[in-house]
Amino acid sequence: MDLEALEAIKRVKYQYMRCLDQKRWDEIRGCFTEDATAAYSGGKYSYEGRDAIVGFLEKSMGAESFLSCHRVSHPEIDVDGDTATGTWALEDTVIEEAWGITIRGAAFYEDRYVKTDDGWKIQHTGYLRTYEEIQPRANVEGLKLTAHWWKTGGQSELDAG
Repeated sequence: MDLEALEAIKRVKYQYMRCLDQKRWDEIRGCFTEDATAAYSGGKYSYEGRDAIVGFLEKSMGAESFLSCHRVSHPEIDVDGDTATGTWALEDTVIEEAWGITIRGAAFYEDRYVKTDDGWKIQHTGYLRTYEEIQPRANVEGLKLTAHWWKTGGQSELDAG
């Protein structure tokens, strides 16, 4: 078992998730091969090429009103030389302030990876939803966003004293 490859593959997937939530589009580019493909939401949103994938992510998730939390776990990774496949459990939450909604869901990612001169990269990524739900935020009594990466610098507005 190639433990170094497993850890490197985990690291590139975790970097991809962090870059999604922090809107680091230039950095996320480095997670993909140039010819990467993506098939999000069971293929409903499919893209060919790193530029197309990153363009879609930036367009759909780039607004400061779009707050997201993507967490992957339970990786099942099989390495075969310089290629690998991986299945990941995903849980995600999105707060879209402009629309006044919260979206929660779960899915399973199915990925392919390739080892390049620059390390392991995502050659294909995609997921099929287990579930997805949407909730209007306005009807949740007392709900208030007290920290925001862009508006409050990630600091809570709550007084700890």
